[in-house]
Amino acid sequence: MPKSKFYKRLLILRYKHISEKNFTFLLSVLIGLLAGLVSVFIKNITYGIESLLQAFTDWTTVSLYFILPIIGLFLVYLFVKHISKTPSGHAIPNILFALSKKDGLIHRRNMVLPFFTAPLTVGFGGSVGLLGPAIASASAISSNLGQLLHINRKTRTLLIGCAAAGAIASIFKSPIAAIIFAIEIFSLDLTFASLLPLLMASVSSVLTSYFFLGDEVLFKFTVTEKFQISDTLFFIILGVGTGFASIYFTKIHFAITELFQKIKSARGRLVIGGLAIGLMLYFIPPLYGEGFGFINDLMLGNDLQALGSTPFDEHLDSIWMVIALLIGITLFKAIAMTTTFAAGGTGGIIIPTMVMGSALGNVVGKIINNLGFGFSVSESNFTLVGMAGLIAGVLHAPLTAIFLIAEITGGYELFVPLMITASMSFIINKNGLDHTIYTKELSEKGLLLTHNKDKNVLTVMKLDNVIERNFIQLHPEMSLGTMLNEGVSKSSRNLFPVTLNDGSFVGIILLDDIRTVMFDQSLYESTTVETFMHSPPAFIFYNEDSMQVIMNKFQDTGAWNLPVIKDDKYYGFVSKSKLLTAYRKELINFTS
Repeated sequence: MPKSKFYKRLLILRYKHISEKNFTFLLSVLIGLLAGLVSVFIKNITYGIESLLQAFTDWTTVSLYFILPIIGLFLVYLFVKHISKTPSGHAIPNILFALSKKDGLIHRRNMVLPFFTAPLTVGFGGSVGLLGPAIASASAISSNLGQLLHINRKTRTLLIGCAAAGAIASIFKSPIAAIIFAIEIFSLDLTFASLLPLLMASVSSVLTSYFFLGDEVLFKFTVTEKFQISDTLFFIILGVGTGFASIYFTKIHFAITELFQKIKSARGRLVIGGLAIGLMLYFIPPLYGEGFGFINDLMLGNDLQALGSTPFDEHLDSIWMVIALLIGITLFKAIAMTTTFAAGGTGGIIIPTMVMGSALGNVVGKIINNLGFGFSVSESNFTLVGMAGLIAGVLHAPLTAIFLIAEITGGYELFVPLMITASMSFIINKNGLDHTIYTKELSEKGLLLTHNKDKNVLTVMKLDNVIERNFIQLHPEMSLGTMLNEGVSKSSRNLFPVTLNDGSFVGIILLDDIRTVMFDQSLYESTTVETFMHSPPAFIFYNEDSMQVIMNKFQDTGAWNLPVIKDDKYYGFVSKSKLLTAYRKELINFTS
C-alpha cells in the first residue's frame, strides 16, 4: 500500500510543520484556483455547445425554439436516469443543508455532475445561469478535499465559502463582491480569520480567470454619465419597482415549482416544460440561455439587437412597443427560469435575476425619458442599477448587489444610486417575504444557518447524539413485583418507559411514583404498571422536531427527560442535562 503510506506521511508532515492557520491559507489559494478552473470549464463547455448549434442549425427556423430546449432537457434526463442516478437540485440550498446538517460534507458526485447537466441545459436554451452549477462543483471539491486532509467542520465550512467566492470572482472578476456573497449567503463570521482566506481564494480565482480568458469581461461597458442628485427620486422609484419585482420573482418560482410537482412523470414534466420554454423563446428570444448578450446590448443602447428577431419586428419603430417587450422579458424571465428547473434542468438563479433586473431598470429609464415631462436619465445606468436592485431583493444580499455591479462596471461612480435602489428593494422584499428561494424550505424545517450563533448551534446539533437508549422498558400488564425485579433492580435510571408489545409508547413511570409502595409486598401481585404510569409532559418526534423546538419543549414543560417517538414507536429519551452539555460544546466550537 505505497499510496496509503505516502498519504499518511503527508498528513504527518503537515501536522508537524504547518500550523492550522497557515494550512487554511494554503488551501484557500488552492480552492480559489480550482474554483476558477471549474467556472472556466463549465462556461467554455456551454459556449462550445451553443457555437456548435449555431454553426449547424438555421436560427431563422421557428421550430428550433421548440425543439432545442426539449432536446437539452431530454439529454439531462437521460444523464440523470442512467449515469448520475441523482438529480442535481438547487446548488445553494443543497450546500446550506450540507453545512447545517451534514457537517459540510458534500458527496463527491457533485464535483462532476454540473459539468454535464448545466452545459446541456443552458447550451440548448434553458433560461438559467451557470454560476449556481459552478458554485456547486467548486464547493463539492472543497468539501472532499477537506475530508481527505482531515479538516474540521468549522474550517471546512469556511473553505466551502472560499469555493463559492472563487466561482463568483472567476465569472464576474469581482473579488470584493465574491467575499461579501460568501458572508451574506453562507452566514460566515466577518472576522480576520475568515476574511483573509476568502480574499486569497477570490484573488487566486480571478488570476485563474485572467490566465485562461485574458482581460475579457462579461459587461463591455464603462459608466460615462455620473449620478445627478436630481435623479435621486427616480432611483427610489426603481428601488420600489425592483423590490416588488423581486417578490414576484420569488413567488412565481414557488408557484410554478408546486404546479410541476403535481405532474408525477419526469418525462411529462420534461415535455410540458420544454414546450413552454420553446413557446416563450419564440415570442421573446432574449430568454434563450443565460442572457449576458442581452444585458450588454441594453447597456450599449442597442435595443433592437437586444430584443432580437420577434413576431413584433414591424412594430419596433415605436418606443412603447420596445418597452412592452422589455416588460415581457421582466415578467417571463422568472417563468422561463423556473420552468427550466421544474422540467429537470440544472442551473442557477443569480444570472436570470440580473437579466430580469436589467430589463426592468431599462424600462424605468425609458418610461422616464418618454413621458414627455422633459426628464432625461441615463438608461444604461438604470439598466445597471436595476440589476443590483433585483439581486438585493431576490437574494436578500444588498451588499453583494452593490459591490457586484460597482466592480463589473470598473468603478464606483454609481455607488450612491446603487445603495439607494438596493436598500429600498431589500427592505420591501424583506417586509414581504421572510425567506428567499435559497432559504425558505430550510428555514421552515429549522435547518438554516444564520448570523445568530445561538440558533446556529441548535441547527447543527444532531438529535441522535443526545438520545439515550439505556432504559428498561416496562409493559402495562406487568405486576408491581415483576416491575421491581426485572426493572428497578436492574436499572441505574430512575425513569422507565411503558410500551406495548409492538413498541408503541403508552406512558412513563418515575421511581418517585412507586417509592412509597415499593416495599409493600401485599401490592406486588394486586397492582400493575398501568396503575402507576402517567403521560410525559411532552414528546419529541424524531423526524419532525428541530433542536430549537426540542429546547423550547424543555423550557415550557420544566421536564428533565422527554421521550423520543420514532415511526410512532418508543425510541429513547433526551435529558435536559445532556442536551445543555451538547449545546455548550457546540457553542465553544462556534466561538473558538
